[in-house]
Amino acid sequence: MSRAAATAPGTAVALRHALTVDVECWYHAENLRPVAPRSAWDGLETRVAGSTELLLDLFDRRGVKATFFVLGDAAAREPGVVRAIAARGHEVACHGWSHELVYRQTPEVFRDETRRAKAFLEDLAGAAVTGYRASTFSIVERSLWALDILAEEGFLYDSSIAPVRHDRYGIPSSPRAPHLRTLASGAAITEFPVSCGSLMGLRLPVGGGFFRLLPLGWTRGALASRQTPGTIYLHPWEFDPGQPRPAGLKALNRFRHYVGIGKALGKLDALLQALPFGPMSEVLAR
Repeated sequence: MSRAAATAPGTAVALRHALTVDVECWYHAENLRPVAPRSAWDGLETRVAGSTELLLDLFDRRGVKATFFVLGDAAAREPGVVRAIAARGHEVACHGWSHELVYRQTPEVFRDETRRAKAFLEDLAGAAVTGYRASTFSIVERSLWALDILAEEGFLYDSSIAPVRHDRYGIPSSPRAPHLRTLASGAAITEFPVSCGSLMGLRLPVGGGFFRLLPLGWTRGALASRQTPGTIYLHPWEFDPGQPRPAGLKALNRFRHYVGIGKALGKLDALLQALPFGPMSEVLAR
């Protein structure tokens, strides 16, 4: 029986964490923007179908379901990916449309892109889309207005705020546990923040490049030590060692994007056997 399976009556229920995947093509990543600008996307191989299939197969083997935050642009290029995610019983959620950072958008553009992505994903998945995650966790202090728009557009929860210090994102003072946020408009939305752990006095996110870079024990410990549900975030391209490596990328961005890709699938398999996971909406409901 998988770690995510129900326990017998009268048995303590293990704390379950949210397993999440941000579905985007390799070239959507912020680290690659200098060498893969939006103007070049139409001529690049997406590769998202194959890498997402790897994750779906692994999740099937381990008997676990996940939330897939799907980028609208990726869904438009590979609509079969969204259908496959839904057909295998996973939750489809929204990752916006263009992978532009929220704080680089106007509220009007953000609303239009988010509404477009939500409707498109719902049509492909045949189910309501109630969760949202911004590209690169770009809901920060100066873009908190986006939460009001999400609530107005029918989203029930958001997972865009990272309670860490980072050069691209983060609200260090934000609560680290899932919580209900009352918004400026008077509405409310549930926030499931990016989980984090400590390393040499630094607070680091659980997932992404940090999952690939740091030992598996650090990730497992950061989640296992929590008193409230946590989450890990992943991307399909992080499990694709054969993806292109464009010339001209700065060393830091190259390291951030490609470090640990060859070993990532095995690490994830071990993590799924060590801790119980489920879709974000179900973890919140529990």
